[in-house]
Amino acid sequence: MKKQTIIVTGASSGIGKEVARHFLALGDNVVINSATAGKLELVYRELGAGDNLAMVAGDVSQKSTGERLLAVALEKFGSADVLVNNAGIYETKPFLEVDEAYLDRFLKTNLKGTFFTTQAILPQMLKQQQGVVINIGTPLVHHALGGAPSSAPIASKGAIHALTLQLAAEFGKYNIRVNTVAPGIIRTPMHGEEADQSAGLHLLNRVGEVADVAEMVYTIAKSNFISGAIIGVDGGMGAGHHLN
Repeated sequence: MKKQTIIVTGASSGIGKEVARHFLALGDNVVINSATAGKLELVYRELGAGDNLAMVAGDVSQKSTGERLLAVALEKFGSADVLVNNAGIYETKPFLEVDEAYLDRFLKTNLKGTFFTTQAILPQMLKQQQGVVINIGTPLVHHALGGAPSSAPIASKGAIHALTLQLAAEFGKYNIRVNTVAPGIIRTPMHGEEADQSAGLHLLNRVGEVADVAEMVYTIAKSNFISGAIIGVDGGMGAGHHLN
């Protein structure tokens, strides 16, 4: 299978770090990103700091960060084949307590981060006449939880789902595929030690692992005929939930 260059945002922990690890282990080149330079440096070393790994610290909501990611990918590896827009934040807050500054936090990181990083990388994919964009969404866009008020992050993720379909339509004729992976509750630092308390949100009555998501991201990247899809890696959450 052809060696590809993978750009992964939000790679300093959780899903992003595991996605980077998975592609590296299977022989690809990877450029990792995080807004926090110190954490990114630690992960760079943890992942081996080898010749097939590079890093770029920066805020993905700034298009300049995406441009630097592209420049490093081209300088070190000669291509930009797969973009994984993983950087994102999630919190709960009652709708009536959400002010403009709070909403903007999620629109900035989740939506603008995905939007402008993709905008920075896509011209190279057009030159190559091939490329894959994989966004990270959530089944909560279509499976609302009354006990977890999260209108701000879910609105931003819903926009990512919509953006996925539009970009798949706009760029499909150029052999550029755009998809979203929608994980359920995954055991990551974001959920801390409380992740297993959410097991009942999934039909499988257990939470997912970062490797489950990384394997799906890899599958989509290497496929030739998946585009415009919202793919749940959610233990069945998108279909329903388990009654404890």
